This record gives sequence, structure tokens and C-alpha cells, in this order.
Amino acid sequence: MSSDAPELLLTHHLKALKLPTFLREHQKLARQCAVEGVDHVRYLARLVELELIDRECRMVERRIKAAKFPAAKSLDSFDFAAIPKLNKMLVLELARCEWIERRENVIALGPSGTGKTHVAIGLGLAACQKGLSVGFTTPPRSSAR
Repeated sequence: MSSDAPELLLTHHLKALKLPTFLREHQKLARQCAVEGVDHVRYLARLVELELIDRECRMVERRIKAAKFPAAKSLDSFDFAAIPKLNKMLVLELARCEWIERRENVIALGPSGTGKTHVAIGLGLAACQKGLSVGFTTPPRSSAR
């Protein structure tokens, strides 16, 4: 058995288990832990934590992509000062997404250019980050007759 066999076997198993962060980071983290004198349990705990963080990030990215937002606009980039009538505390409360869990609706009404779409996208992004699936759509524009 060659000296590369354990590494090749580990690589094969990590791919089969779909642990890409483990595969990418295990050697670097092992060296770092060796220098710090970290035991094997703490090394594994760090490695598992990295995998979980990376997996959650990928899941959020997939939910955002599946939502089909027209642009990436977060509530952090919204200028609440430009629209003083908009209740910032209410919008931030809505971003906690508890209204979704209660199966309530939120309707944004107002003239064009008042930030309704930006706020809706921001709320959708917040929901994606909380593990909820989102589908973004806008209503058809009515034609004036």
C-alpha cells in the first residue's frame, strides 16, 4: 500500500459523503491545530463547524437564486431617511419573518418610486437567510383606459 493511499481513500470518502469543505480544509486546519496543540476532538469540531457554515451559506445562495429576485437589494442598503413616512421599525420587525410563520400577509401600497420593491426584496432575502423558500413576483401592471 502506497503512502498516498490513506489520503486518496479519505478524498474518495469525503467526496462520496459530499463534504467539500472538509475536503478543502482538512489539511490546512490539521497543520494549524498541530501548531496550536489542539487535540483531535477540537480539530474535528472545528472542521465540522466549517462544513456546517459553508453548507448553510450554499443553501442560502440556492434559496436566493431560486427566488428569482430582479436585483439583490438588502434592507441594509435601503435609505429610510428618503421616505420618512415608511415605518422603519415595522420593516425591521417584518425582516424577522415571524409574520410568515404565522401565515400572515404583507401588502405594500404606494406611488411609484417609494421603495416597495426594494423593501419586498429585502424581506425576501431575510426570509432566505432564515431558511425559508421564497418566490419573487410582481403583479401585472394595469393599463389605464
